[in-house]
Amino acid sequence: MSDFVMVAGTWLGAWAWDEVAEELRGAGHTVHAVTLSGLAERRNTQPAGQRTHVRDIVEEVERLDLGDVVLVGHSYAGIPVGQAAERIGDRLRRVVFVDGNVPVDGESFLSGWPSDHVRRAIDGHDGHAGYWPPLGPEDYAGQGLTDQQIARIVGGSTPHPGMTLTEPAILAGPLDALPATYVKCLLDGDEPMPAVAALLKSDSWELVTLDTGHWPMFSQPSALARVLHAAARP
Repeated sequence: MSDFVMVAGTWLGAWAWDEVAEELRGAGHTVHAVTLSGLAERRNTQPAGQRTHVRDIVEEVERLDLGDVVLVGHSYAGIPVGQAAERIGDRLRRVVFVDGNVPVDGESFLSGWPSDHVRRAIDGHDGHAGYWPPLGPEDYAGQGLTDQQIARIVGGSTPHPGMTLTEPAILAGPLDALPATYVKCLLDGDEPMPAVAALLKSDSWELVTLDTGHWPMFSQPSALARVLHAAARP
């Protein structure tokens, strides 16, 4: 069995993985869900950038002296998780990107984004003091979520540190050399983003699809747990 280290995307903390973690533990795996600096119960920690988030993940693996690690990054968290996967070396079994961004050397989460309202928020120009404010309930429509699931996400979300979205990723080598699984959630678009499509040409990467939206840990936790369990197999 594997040691799962799981990181949720913007606005979320370790709590987002509760249902998936329970199923993986039932299958015999060890699960460590990580809350990144500046979010959820760590909201009042020192200002965090993307490099802080990479350290959060690497330090969790090293602190617990984990081996046979499956790193899981959802959405934004794919960027720090992809960098951390390089840094933990032989401890890594596989990295899994759940409908996530992937790090591109020298580029940030917002590279190529046309979204001015996000930039205004993180620059502090709209009163949010350098944080990306959480989405409202209406923004989760069409993602396969029940009203109760949406309420849970919205109720647990906290503002996301803006500097994590603007710092560039730093990669030591080609990401396509890592053993990786990319989970594409089809209600969020049926084609992977171009950076992901390029990586999926590698023999080291595999594509798995789920017929749900961008937050499968809430909408289809059992199906996601099965995908993760399969990814952990030798």
